[in-house]
Amino acid sequence: MAELTIDFCGEWYEPSPDGVFSIGREGDLEVDDNPYLHRKFLEVSKYDGIWWLSNAGTMLSATIADAAGGMQAWMAPGARIPLVFSQTNVIFTAGPTTYEFSVHLAAPSFQSLSREEDSAGSTTIGPVVFTESQKALIVALAEPMLRRGGTGFSAIPSSAQAAKRLGWPLTTFNRKLDNVCDKLDRVGVVGLRGGGGKLATNRRARLVEHAVTSHLVIPDDLPLLDTQRGTDDE
Repeated sequence: MAELTIDFCGEWYEPSPDGVFSIGREGDLEVDDNPYLHRKFLEVSKYDGIWWLSNAGTMLSATIADAAGGMQAWMAPGARIPLVFSQTNVIFTAGPTTYEFSVHLAAPSFQSLSREEDSAGSTTIGPVVFTESQKALIVALAEPMLRRGGTGFSAIPSSAQAAKRLGWPLTTFNRKLDNVCDKLDRVGVVGLRGGGGKLATNRRARLVEHAVTSHLVIPDDLPLLDTQRGTDDE
């Protein structure tokens, strides 16, 4: 069995511990012919006995999380992170498309443990409590990823598309989106604010990446799209 394997769209790759495995528009794993995607974006390599994931890009960031959603990191350009879990999920967005692949280690250094009383998809992250309609907003944006299942790629809905899905006016959707991003930003979720303290223009993508990898929303939450249709509980 290979030390490390990568799953993308059901295809498996086995990076060599003696070289650098590149991921991007070109490379060992050619993700997609997407002009918004770096030619070589991420790299997997091994040195000093540890496998590393590095961001070799200059514009794009990636969200990294263990399979249980207990650990999450936002990897900016130039950053690197050790791969120490049995499964590490990697999600990133280039233009209108979000991609996900998973990295599997045969002999992980750490193991993710979850308690029976933990509730996946809880509406609470630390001190953050979301209303049902706020959570429905997150589900509407994450719907393509939640329905896809497994690794691959999907398009994040525009604000207008998500608002229509929920039966809300666009102004209502944008107000709720601002509130959700503000709540998460206040507890340290990075990537939701741009320069000058303003909300980032790509906050929908970052919100989806965070919500899916942290298990804030899961496929079981999809019925909220119907139960919260046309509501305004704020």
